[in-house]
Amino acid sequence: MKEKTIIMPENPVSHFLFNDTRSGLIWLIIRLYVGYAWLMAGWGKVRSDAWTGDHAGDAIRGFVGGALAKSADGGDVTGWYASFLETIVLPNAKVFGFLVAYGELLVGLGLIFGLLTGIAAFFGAFMNVSFLFAGTLSTNPILFILATWLVLAWKVAGWYGLDRWAMPLLGTPWAKAEKSR
Repeated sequence: MKEKTIIMPENPVSHFLFNDTRSGLIWLIIRLYVGYAWLMAGWGKVRSDAWTGDHAGDAIRGFVGGALAKSADGGDVTGWYASFLETIVLPNAKVFGFLVAYGELLVGLGLIFGLLTGIAAFFGAFMNVSFLFAGTLSTNPILFILATWLVLAWKVAGWYGLDRWAMPLLGTPWAKAEKSR
């Protein structure tokens, strides 16, 4: 027996927020806020000797040391993440310093310019979660929430940005419909 497919209608609010280009102004404000936060964080790290200069890796080693201390006393960092930090990140601190610094900078630029907005927001959220797992609260929860919303709104979040022109070139989501023959 073939199962019948049931299509659930979308509510008007989520349709507006995630599919209607008129909501692009809302996402522009959120994009600029989150993008600016990432850009400033990344710019500071890119210009820092401890992240990308002669002493690259020192900042990561200090950060990981703090996270491991939080794990040792049964605190904010879970054992599996502490193991990841100790066995993968710490021995490669210099590489991770560059990845974090330039990753933050690129996420910020992508969001500010509205270029590959959903992808930029995804990587921003990924970094926020990484910092949260390491026991760092700061602005990470709010940036994670906003980045998650931007990922959900990827089709329209970059409408007032470069995505308006880049996405059709990539074939999504505003690709011109093929002419019927």
